[in-house]
Amino acid sequence: MNITVIGSGYVGLVTGACFAEFGNHVTCVDKDAGKIEKLEAGVMPIYEPGLDTLVAKNVRDGRLHFTTNVGDSVKKALVVFLAVGTPAAADGSADLTQVFEVAKELADYLDDYKVIVNKSTAPVGTAARVRQVIEENKPSASRFSVASNPEFLREGAAINDFMRPDRIVIGYEDEEAAAILKDLYRPLYLIEIPFVLTKPESAELIKYAANAFLAVKVSFINEMANLCDQVGANIHDVSLGMGMDERIGAKFLQPGPGFGGSCFPKDTKALLAIGKSAGMEMRIVKAAMTVNEYQKASVMERVRKLVPVLQGATITILGLSFKPETDDMRDAPSIKIIADLIAAGAKLIKVYDPVAMAQARELLGDVEFCDDEYVAARGADALVVVTEWNQFRSLDFERLKREMKEANLVDLRNIYEPERMRHVGFAYIGIGRN
Repeated sequence: MNITVIGSGYVGLVTGACFAEFGNHVTCVDKDAGKIEKLEAGVMPIYEPGLDTLVAKNVRDGRLHFTTNVGDSVKKALVVFLAVGTPAAADGSADLTQVFEVAKELADYLDDYKVIVNKSTAPVGTAARVRQVIEENKPSASRFSVASNPEFLREGAAINDFMRPDRIVIGYEDEEAAAILKDLYRPLYLIEIPFVLTKPESAELIKYAANAFLAVKVSFINEMANLCDQVGANIHDVSLGMGMDERIGAKFLQPGPGFGGSCFPKDTKALLAIGKSAGMEMRIVKAAMTVNEYQKASVMERVRKLVPVLQGATITILGLSFKPETDDMRDAPSIKIIADLIAAGAKLIKVYDPVAMAQARELLGDVEFCDDEYVAARGADALVVVTEWNQFRSLDFERLKREMKEANLVDLRNIYEPERMRHVGFAYIGIGRN
């Protein structure tokens, strides 16, 4: 099948590469000529494990192509995916400007039947609005269908999530479009992946409901962790006991400094806006967002327990991206933590991340970027672990202690055992195990 994916960012590039791996002929389109040139040269615009290899393989085999030419790409495709950005507007709602601009542009090239599929995260009613925009701008009587096919890709595990998803959600208007999309996803039928076939409005809301529920789960376990610190319980044991209940499940029950990234903050705000437009207040989602902001701010209380006077202090931050296995700095907790430390008078913030340093340089203020964990720890009054990269799990703690001015460790991901850290000689504080 010939497929065009408009938008070569995170979702578009992963979608295009994976569909090409299924044996389809895929053209990824982007208006950024510089990005297309880099992709043609094998340079990835994002860090995602395995993506560079997958792209190179399918380019070499002639199934994956990159271009800035929307017209030619749309004309030769049966299915056109819209995978452009839907950033948060000032009021928190999803800004659909790019979606509608692309819909208007591709309308000029509908010379025969196409299935237009919105892959971008967009609120209820977007598919209907895309249909309206195309109807108003197409020059001929060519038939087309509009569908919603939301993505559920975790950064750092996107390829596996595409190849072996929990489910495929297809919101469709007519049986012809549904049949074509089911055929496109046929390789997943063969491994018995469940399909949810519904109307576009339901498909659009499934995406927001899923992300909002996970955000609620994260905020809930963070509140439980804070309660554990007050009453002497251990959040690891509480999470374990909760997660064994099949109605709850163990995933997303790990406490931390709050959620970040490109999805949870944006999608929770958008769901509040969807509710508001429908005359309904989304109270649980709103509470989860409030808890999340508190959790980020509460990091300073933990740091101050070990370093009461931050004025003139040197603090090391290990991990900058919002989660491991990605360079994504969008709404990363590290940004607020560093800003709060600087505002509290810290003299020097030294930082290290295995992947996100380049992205972080554009966002962080006056900090010192270091070559590794031990250089970052040199002369520090405290070390704060913000992102749980695997390479941080087995550090040489004797060496780390020698490098530091004071052996204070704030573990915001609970990746170390408190007893062991104290035995080595660190003053240690985690989350929900104090």
